[in-house]
Amino acid sequence: MKHIIPYFLVLLCSIVSCQLNRNTKNADYDVDIQSTAESLTLFGENLISTSLYERDLAINPQGNEIIFTLGDYKQSRRVLVILREINGIWRKPEVMNISGRYHDIEPFFANNGNRLFFASNRPINQDSTRNDYNIWYSDKIENIWTEPLALDTVVNTRGNEFFPSLSEKGNLFFTATRQNGIGREDIFVSEFKGGKFQSPIPLPKEINSTLFEFNAYISPKEDFIVFSSFGREDGFGGGDLYFSSKDETGNWSPSKNMGKLINSNKLDYSPFIDWKNHNFYFSSERIIENNTELKSIDGIKHIANDVMNGFGNIYKIGLDKIENMN
Repeated sequence: MKHIIPYFLVLLCSIVSCQLNRNTKNADYDVDIQSTAESLTLFGENLISTSLYERDLAINPQGNEIIFTLGDYKQSRRVLVILREINGIWRKPEVMNISGRYHDIEPFFANNGNRLFFASNRPINQDSTRNDYNIWYSDKIENIWTEPLALDTVVNTRGNEFFPSLSEKGNLFFTATRQNGIGREDIFVSEFKGGKFQSPIPLPKEINSTLFEFNAYISPKEDFIVFSSFGREDGFGGGDLYFSSKDETGNWSPSKNMGKLINSNKLDYSPFIDWKNHNFYFSSERIIENNTELKSIDGIKHIANDVMNGFGNIYKIGLDKIENMN
């Protein structure tokens, strides 16, 4: 049995790699991140957004690396995938050298793109009893991502820690469920002082509620936050994106739903903002309903393998096009 599991993992990674190659075999790798999207756009159709499950986009400050999470249809396996622009040409997506064995999700670039934070269920200190999600980081040295290290126990517990996002100050915002929280899942901040992360505290009631708040992106100056929440009265269904801003006194404004242009009746989450090119990115499980009569098995296969099959894609829209944020 011990030999079967590693073989299965290798086989499954091979299947994912083959799927990537099949989806990109005849594709144009010219990924457009520089232009500001005039409307809600499926990002990288058939290259990044495919019939598999894509989520959690991150773009480095130089604009020449894109990392996102790729999963199978049920997200029973999830890996970090990277695209690199070399000499002005985008190369095909590849599973990162630090990923492929465990569930790795929710990447975030820091340290001018030379450090990658992410969440993973890989065991801490080789403790095989651990399968909870924790926050890890990897440094890029001579263009190679190094073996990931886990943050210490001030941040990482035996509960789950998700979706790291860091400000220019180095303060870490993340998702967790803790006794000092406000709701069933909350957004916390751990200040970075003296080279160490401090004890995390939950964000105030303007952001956290007694329900579920998760996957928060913090602006570099910590004056703007976008996050998902599930169960609010003004929600559209499966979990919506909200935002809040800080005023001159440093207080957060009551959070607002980002509206029906962004949110659907499915799960909308994992926000990211490319401030340089003024684009807002997020993940969504929205689906295009196909109510045509099915007369063949091929018809079912076509729906199942369509990009808009509801298994998760990444979307892009210009910041100035989002009505509630202006």
